[in-house]
Amino acid sequence: MKLKFPIVLRKELVETLRDRRALSLLLLFVLMYPLLVGLVLHRQIDRATKPEREGVELAVIGGDQAPTLMNQLRQRNVNITELEPMQDEEINSLLRRQTVTAVLRLTPEFAENYHAMRPARVELWFDSASDSARKLDEVEYVLRDYSRNIASARLLAHGVSPVNLNPVLVQRYDAGSSAARSANTISTMLGIFFIPAFMFCMSTAVDSTAGERERRSLEVLMAQPVRPADLIIGKWLAASLLSIVGITLELAIAHGILKWLPLEEIGLSWRLGWRDLAMVCLASVALSLFAAALEIALAINARSFKEAQTLVSFTMIVPLVPVIVVPMMNLSNSWWMYMVPVLSNQTLLRELAKGQSIGLLPFLQTFFSSLLLAMLCVWYTERRMKSEKYMMTV
Repeated sequence: MKLKFPIVLRKELVETLRDRRALSLLLLFVLMYPLLVGLVLHRQIDRATKPEREGVELAVIGGDQAPTLMNQLRQRNVNITELEPMQDEEINSLLRRQTVTAVLRLTPEFAENYHAMRPARVELWFDSASDSARKLDEVEYVLRDYSRNIASARLLAHGVSPVNLNPVLVQRYDAGSSAARSANTISTMLGIFFIPAFMFCMSTAVDSTAGERERRSLEVLMAQPVRPADLIIGKWLAASLLSIVGITLELAIAHGILKWLPLEEIGLSWRLGWRDLAMVCLASVALSLFAAALEIALAINARSFKEAQTLVSFTMIVPLVPVIVVPMMNLSNSWWMYMVPVLSNQTLLRELAKGQSIGLLPFLQTFFSSLLLAMLCVWYTERRMKSEKYMMTV
């Protein structure tokens, strides 16, 4: 018997291409997630480099008592504004206006205590709820360095070597590569790239099943001399094709954005090559097949388009759970991660982004685990359409 699913496939594709709403939704999700991730990372890069470009705005009260400290602050790109003595409420009001990053107040007894070799108190006022509070590292570093230099000079004056202050020297060596830090930092973001595989095919999967059932056109199709398997396979491949195209374009755009961003400014990098990306896209084909098969299996039992859309939308939350939970648990990479749809694609992309060679087995696990679930969904849908109970309700 001649296979007729290509006819059904062509029919579903023609109807989908005529649906401007479905195509607009496809374009929206293709662009939205890569641009969203790019915007978040660009914001982090901008915040990390802003203090270097603009400097730190610091208001100082009583700065004439410590001219050396003021010079060291200026050398660290700290812009100092001298102020007259202020009360605590006035300082709080100044910080709330966010015109300065912090207020450094030297107490009136600072010079006296300094010359008497007593602790000279310095007050650093800041607003931790302000975005500029992250710039305080430069100011605190200068204060620690200034205090350390004074302590060393006083010890030398008394004939004691400053080396005694540091009986143990700790030297740190970071063996982690920037690529590994990058993959771990944006691990959850990588998983989000694969969630749209369920969104790209949702409109076509729901409309070609529950939509046709509601419009009574599915009854006409089933009355034709065509096997239920041909109907299901044709509709399944049509929805899958849209998902495959969408996920491929999305990953390509995301890869281009991550390559373009200066991730080195925040200690990250993106070492994924175009060949590796092609392998990830190939492994993701099975995810698109599974997404379409699952949505068709769910939607074909719905009595209306709205009911099917609600059911399918709720089901898309399920693959999102391991994508968020597993990175939060800081689990080491394991073989079972390549057997869970979406999580397997996320793990595959994360390991490749680290610049590691993972071999062929993870690709095969990722591909065939999703393909097996897709075939089970197609088999269930075919059996459902063959049942007399279902035929009576169409």
